[in-house]
Amino acid sequence: MPSALAIATIPAATPTTRSAAIEPARVSDPPNARYLISDLCSYLESYLTPEQISEFYRAYLFGAEAHEGQKRRSGEPYIFHPVAVARILAEMRMDYKCLIAALLHDVIEDTPVAKEQLVDAFDEEIAELVDGVSKLSQIDFASRAEAQAASLQKMLLAMTRDIRVILIKLADRLHNMRTLGAMKPESCRRISRETLEIFAPIANRLGIDRIRVELEDLGFMYHWPWRRHILQRALQKVCGARIEMVGIVETTLRHALHQEGIEGVVEGRRKHLYGIYRKMRDKRRGFSEIVDVFAFRITVDRVDTCYRVLGLVHNLYKPVPGRFKDYIAIPKTNGYQSLHSVLVGPQGTHIEIQIRTEDMQRMAESGIAAHWMYKNGAQATASATTLAADWLQNLLEMQREAGDSVEFLDHVKIDLFPDEVYVFTPKGRILTLKRGATVIDFAYAIHSDVGNSCVAARIDRRMVTLSTILRSGQTIEIITAPGAKPNAAWLNFVVTGKARAGIRGYLKNLKQREAQALGRRLLGAELSALGVALESLDPIRIAAYLEQAHQNDLDELLGDIGLGNRLATFVARRLVGSDEEEDAAGAPAVDRDVHPHRLAIRGTEGMVVSFARCCRPIPGDPIAALFSPGRGIVVHRSECGNLGSLETKRDKRLDVEWASEPDGEFPTGIRVEIGNRRGALAVVAGVIAELGSNIENVHSREKDGMTTALEFLILVKSRQHLATIMRRLRQLTLVLRITRIPR
Repeated sequence: MPSALAIATIPAATPTTRSAAIEPARVSDPPNARYLISDLCSYLESYLTPEQISEFYRAYLFGAEAHEGQKRRSGEPYIFHPVAVARILAEMRMDYKCLIAALLHDVIEDTPVAKEQLVDAFDEEIAELVDGVSKLSQIDFASRAEAQAASLQKMLLAMTRDIRVILIKLADRLHNMRTLGAMKPESCRRISRETLEIFAPIANRLGIDRIRVELEDLGFMYHWPWRRHILQRALQKVCGARIEMVGIVETTLRHALHQEGIEGVVEGRRKHLYGIYRKMRDKRRGFSEIVDVFAFRITVDRVDTCYRVLGLVHNLYKPVPGRFKDYIAIPKTNGYQSLHSVLVGPQGTHIEIQIRTEDMQRMAESGIAAHWMYKNGAQATASATTLAADWLQNLLEMQREAGDSVEFLDHVKIDLFPDEVYVFTPKGRILTLKRGATVIDFAYAIHSDVGNSCVAARIDRRMVTLSTILRSGQTIEIITAPGAKPNAAWLNFVVTGKARAGIRGYLKNLKQREAQALGRRLLGAELSALGVALESLDPIRIAAYLEQAHQNDLDELLGDIGLGNRLATFVARRLVGSDEEEDAAGAPAVDRDVHPHRLAIRGTEGMVVSFARCCRPIPGDPIAALFSPGRGIVVHRSECGNLGSLETKRDKRLDVEWASEPDGEFPTGIRVEIGNRRGALAVVAGVIAELGSNIENVHSREKDGMTTALEFLILVKSRQHLATIMRRLRQLTLVLRITRIPR
């Protein structure tokens, strides 16, 4: 193995502070800047014990041996990368086990080393951290997107058990972005887009500003290089013209603090490029319209001093109305606290002032990582830790409700961009939601059970609809009912990932329960035709068939039958002892006419029984049905042309009939031709409503200068109900002709 010290040079870490207000954001270190492993160990002496540093060095030797012979795209030894990742985390003062896991984070994925070997060489905790960061490389996926989603899902779920998993991954991604220039252009764009969509927002969600800003600027540089170049040139012109103004403001603020006897640090800075670009994009503004590109941070000792300084700066410069935010009283979702105010500075230039304490500044830079940085000191990080724990709990709930890893990742992306509103529960608890959130989003933010059973709400003691968009400062009271359940239409207006995942998860479970109920009826009907009851079947025979059919239990089998994935006729014959073999599609070669027993359609079967739009059957119509795999049963009128075209696929046909007393209302269409007359539509609609039918839709089409055809989609209870409506409409003198559609 090469000498440890010889190969342990790594790119220098980016400094954590920037001093000059107009200093361009640095997105990479000079290529020749290197640290020795001895430098890193010396740095660790500032907060780790000698025993911990010795263990860290042993892990370095283990990793160097595991990666021996491997090189990065840049041509340098691979061990450079994990040591650089450990350096980034060391600057955040992470514990030694996290640093060891950073050194070893690629050994499971890229070397023959197994997780069990890490357990033996180190311990279970370190092995779990390394495994959490490792990709799912041993499974074949249908697409790159699916593989990426599955790996990210694994990492995020590992993060819910130990937040250090994501901290290692963020440091890993940061160093990869710093060295991304060695990759092909298409790879650069793909990786930088993923960084901007997932990893930078995660860093922001956890309050780790030092990593978030650099990830955003690096992602911006590689994903939109030309846009960044143009924006940087425009910004340099502005900085050159206003460099004197920046110095004047800094001097004025320092002098004002000194006169009031307030000790504080004033630091001017230019906002980073990607932040300016994002504001231009989101608010659809040109660069000349983005006026507050300079920010001045004032750091003081105590919270009450922050508010004193706020009054002081408002006395110096005129504040811009509506541009003050108090994040001390109401912190951001990532625990960030500060006072923000936009002022009109010299030469009419808008400047942003941020006022915070030293603890708030450390929290702004390190976020949740401050829990490890200061857990043995006096600094309190309970706020950020609690907020992060709440978010991780939301991730677990979204994972339980999501159907697959791609859907889970979509929910996470929604949740990572919260342009926030702050609202209150009736007991005064503050909830932070994404801008545009509705009452339903609020209900799910409280608890999934509250969201699933909500029926109404009050905002500031006034009744509102569930789709009402919330505004900051409102107090919301949710009204629930025991029998209530989510509506699929809610998906049209909810904006938070938790609400969307909760609704979809409930509807999927509801569909499965409805499928099981329908499957039980279908199988029961077929068994009854064979002279057997489902309850009387031998459990051993049922278990044998379930094993043969690769079903976990009877409910899963019944659900498959209800969804049309497996035919009840075949299952019934096998359960009673038929030797008939199943074909490749899971359907038997039987004649459906042998079994005249019909399934009764009630209209209340839910999502697993649907009514074809091509013919719109209603109770009283002769009907037949087709199995649609994954959807269940689709009911047609017997004379429907689409039904006849599938006559050859007899294994999909199902004999059905209407129940003696169908329940519910069924959509059907009628065409009413009327003479052109003022108020004719209102007259026709009034008759339809008077006879107890709701109009779902109406479309008018002028046939000639004298007549108009009105096509209504109405809800009726039966064919008799429809006949009553049509008979009554024919009695109107303005009605020339009326027909049912489709005929």
